[in-house]
Amino acid sequence: MKAEYDLSTMKSRKNPYASKLKTPVSMRLSADVVEYFKAMAEDSGVPYQSLINLYLRDCVAQHRKVKIDWPRAVA
Repeated sequence: MKAEYDLSTMKSRKNPYASKLKTPVSMRLSADVVEYFKAMAEDSGVPYQSLINLYLRDCVAQHRKVKIDWPRAVA
């Protein structure tokens, strides 16, 4: 750093990107799901975790709901 820079006179300010930061999570995904997104990532040049995030973000934007029909247990 150059000697003429005096950082002690700088005023602090909030990070304008802080609200856009991502929250790190740990989750277990099936191997085939990871491979699917990794293959898409290779084709598109976008990291696979970003693709997963984009897909989930689209689900949120479209208000998609998961419909799960569990088979009924036969007694």
